[in-house]
Amino acid sequence: MHPSELSIFDFTYDLPPERIALHPLPERDSSRLLVYEKGNIQDVIFINVAQHLPENSLLIFNDTRVIKARIRFQKPTGGFIEIFCLEPFGEMKGYESVMNTKETVRWKCMIGGAGKWKEGLLDKKLAVGDLQAYNKQWAMGNQEWTISAKLIEKLEDTYVAEFSWKPAGLSFAEVLELAGDIPLPPYIKRKTEEQDIQRYQTVYAREQGSVAAPTAGLHFTDAVFVSLQKKKIRSEFVTLHVGAGTFKPVKASVMRNHEMHEEWISVNITTIERLRENIPGNCIAVGTTSARTLESLYWMGVKAMIDPGLKQLDLGQWEVYEEKLNELNISPDQAMAALADWLRQHDQEKFFTTTRLMIAPGYRFRMISHLITNFHQPQSTLLLLVAAAIGNDWIKCYRHALQNGYRFLSYGDSCLLYINS
Repeated sequence: MHPSELSIFDFTYDLPPERIALHPLPERDSSRLLVYEKGNIQDVIFINVAQHLPENSLLIFNDTRVIKARIRFQKPTGGFIEIFCLEPFGEMKGYESVMNTKETVRWKCMIGGAGKWKEGLLDKKLAVGDLQAYNKQWAMGNQEWTISAKLIEKLEDTYVAEFSWKPAGLSFAEVLELAGDIPLPPYIKRKTEEQDIQRYQTVYAREQGSVAAPTAGLHFTDAVFVSLQKKKIRSEFVTLHVGAGTFKPVKASVMRNHEMHEEWISVNITTIERLRENIPGNCIAVGTTSARTLESLYWMGVKAMIDPGLKQLDLGQWEVYEEKLNELNISPDQAMAALADWLRQHDQEKFFTTTRLMIAPGYRFRMISHLITNFHQPQSTLLLLVAAAIGNDWIKCYRHALQNGYRFLSYGDSCLLYINS
């Protein structure tokens, strides 16, 4: 069966609201870890994860950083408008350049109360706090620190808003830090708290751009990394900026009618070359975002092999299931070599593009042998990815987790899955 013919109703389970973790545990690595291998399940504590990974394996992390993407404005009439920044609008060469933009930017946004905002500027004073933290000596005077928003246009299911600010010498990243709030997932039904600023962020987060955390990485601590090094387990980093589409419910009964969300990925050519040296083998994706990035890299390498003259490499939702790509027997190292060659031909040190890859039952993983991931919502594309990894045993794992007190979703516990074992 083609994955597009799957019924989403076959990927559901009863998730009681009280099993959704609303707060993180006091210690990141004290969370529970369900280990699945060849139909067998073990219950362990995450700090011991290295004991259950193959020696000399390679861990792939998503180093994206969650931005303070929610900005709340008050209208002159007293009502509130909340703008949720999703992604930059228009052409861009990388997220770093967008986040460092000064004076004005345009972003795709979701807007709460958009019907009450017809035109005009919305203004918000920036909560500056310690100005020295921003090293802006020229801004220590009596200047007014504000951000303004202007509604530009309505898209199909989002809006385009233009932001400007004073002082204009601040970067957009600094403005968000001053004006915004961390965007917790919609199923965490509470206001953002002070601890979320650190805890809804991995300890290795670096590249700003996500509106949701790659939650499998939230369990890693310095102590865990030390234990991994002792077992000669290496690490590499890729970047996928998680969009709000990761929480988009599948409303279609059949997957062909669901539009998979697009996300931006960024990977250095040196990382691609290291992947070539270490795959196939014991390659472990930390999170569905890392898995999606790695598998997307494979298929883009395949496309580069087929047509080295392509000016742009990206990936559509069902593209990899078509015969043109799927019937080819290209190894991961061949695909990575072709992708690295394509980047060199185009004088690029970093691969920056989009993926809409849908990983669902029927998909065969090329790049990874293991997956570390949290427990996902019923009838979600993330649950489909888990089912692609371990087949119908996802039901066995989730039933076990529910019966044994595991905590679910972003702030919940995790599992280590040996893929198709």
